[in-house]
Amino acid sequence: MELLVDFLIGFLKALIVLFLVILPGASGAVYFERRIAAWIQMRIGPNRVGPYGLLQPIADVIKLIFKEDIIPAAADKRFHFLAPLISITITVAVFAVIPFGHYVVINGEPVYLGVAPNVHVGILYVLAMTSMGVYGLTLAGWASNNKYSLLGGLRSSAQMISYELAMGLSIVALLMVTGTPNLMEIVEQQAGWRWNVLYQPLGFLIFLVASFAETNRTPFDLPEAEPELVGGYHTEYTGMKFGMFFLAEYGNVIAASAMMTALFFGGWQVPFLPELLGLQEGSVALALLQVASFTIKVAIFVFFFIWVRWTVPRFRYDQLMRLGWKVLFPLSLANVLITGLVMLIN
Repeated sequence: MELLVDFLIGFLKALIVLFLVILPGASGAVYFERRIAAWIQMRIGPNRVGPYGLLQPIADVIKLIFKEDIIPAAADKRFHFLAPLISITITVAVFAVIPFGHYVVINGEPVYLGVAPNVHVGILYVLAMTSMGVYGLTLAGWASNNKYSLLGGLRSSAQMISYELAMGLSIVALLMVTGTPNLMEIVEQQAGWRWNVLYQPLGFLIFLVASFAETNRTPFDLPEAEPELVGGYHTEYTGMKFGMFFLAEYGNVIAASAMMTALFFGGWQVPFLPELLGLQEGSVALALLQVASFTIKVAIFVFFFIWVRWTVPRFRYDQLMRLGWKVLFPLSLANVLITGLVMLIN
């Protein structure tokens, strides 16, 4: 009975993350991507549905719901259906260990702000989940029985394996500094202005570039690559299945931004402001301030993802692989060695 209750509570938390974090966040990211793209390209942007086009993402979802769900005759129908579900499930699962704030005291007990933010192996959990996310794209490409889709799935596999090595090593150097894989403890250590980006600037840059590759965002969107692969792994998808891949992509962008905020930029920390305002630890006012601080930092990174997409052209595939194996991987190894030497000297 207790296991059933725990399962239901976890399932409820997952629904809350999906409907209160990922869906609104992805909808907002889609809208602002169009606005920012229009601003960069000197266009108007969405302005038809609702005031200032704010209801355009809702109209897009309604359109996708009523689109015909087409499955190619030669496709493997089971895996064709399963692939987008894997992608969106992994995206939801990553948010489980991300702390949005510290805690609120309710009935004398601290309630942490997040689904399960105080998990000791939080970083390892995130790395495990993101490495499994490639199965959704690979299965989509293989199950479609389409050569363009298959090439997109193979590209996504090679790309994620290549850049996860550099990302993992950048986190290894960070763990050497922090001494814990617990995301909550890592954020707590960055109180004041002791943000990890000051101690691991190279590690942050490697993590940032690898995040673009992990989320398949321009200039690393080779698994889609419209000029040569039509649409890549999602060529044979329509309706909400097609929409689920893009929901997962924008959810991954938000998750990557949240991870960079927590690991390198102090998470929910607002240097010195709580002390100046006299806010008590565990109070609702301080919790709201922490969540607002975390949200603003995440929004800045999401803006950067969008800005890069509409500014930097797509790499060739050989350039992408060369950057991963011949530049980022050696740099991440050097960063680990330099971090170790500095710690030994000090």
